[in-house]
Amino acid sequence: MKKIILLTGATDGIGFETSKILASQGHTLLLHGRSEDKLTKTKEALTQVNSTASISTYRADLSNLKDVVTMAASVKQEHDTIDVLINNAGVYVTPEPITSTGYDVRFMVNTIAPYVLSLRLLPLMNSQSRIINLSSAAQAPVNLDALKGHYTLSDGEAYAQSKLAITQWSFELAKKLDHNAPAFIAINPASFLGSKMVKEAYGSEGKDLSIGAERLVEAALSDTFANRSGEYFDNDIGSWSQPHTDALNESKRNALITVMDEIVEQLIPSS
Repeated sequence: MKKIILLTGATDGIGFETSKILASQGHTLLLHGRSEDKLTKTKEALTQVNSTASISTYRADLSNLKDVVTMAASVKQEHDTIDVLINNAGVYVTPEPITSTGYDVRFMVNTIAPYVLSLRLLPLMNSQSRIINLSSAAQAPVNLDALKGHYTLSDGEAYAQSKLAITQWSFELAKKLDHNAPAFIAINPASFLGSKMVKEAYGSEGKDLSIGAERLVEAALSDTFANRSGEYFDNDIGSWSQPHTDALNESKRNALITVMDEIVEQLIPSS
């Protein structure tokens, strides 16, 4: 059965490779990117893969929550349902690690933007839908002061904390939302894949991107990932696994979400 799939960070790396597979299979694709030019080129490339592919594009800077809200509104205006949301977009090294509003870009793009996008799009989803959140083998306890913008982290610290944070809220929403909610699945697509992010962070070509892309397609579509809401898949070992212990701690999950909700309310009050 063909699906309607929204994929963030679709113009590069794992996102682009995943999009190519999904396009070849004939799914309806809603592709996000930060650059209009790159989105245009991505759509052209995917049309070469499948000339009849249905592809819509959405430009948004995920470090700006107002862009996230605008993108979600556009998706809701143009589509009645979404079967799968893949929150793939991520950042590790950046020349400007602090946003104009005073928050760490890694937390904003890797953690808070996908949280806002997921919540905004819940009305288009049901119990058969899936939200696939990209986590990482790199997970570290979240410094809530850093999340609030009161403390500066190194690139590695910010990335690892942001990836534990998305895993934490994935687990908590899976637990607390009602029976009609989509499945929330956190996944490490594999360490040191050859994405632009890995090359910039480590100066390494990395492993074949198809390792991660094929797993994301499986997570989006396969029965193997059905009924696994609130769980973590580690593609480094190719199986379900336990994340960092903080992701299993309800009080820490709730403390994180409380701070995120405060940040969202500050940046997009009652929108």
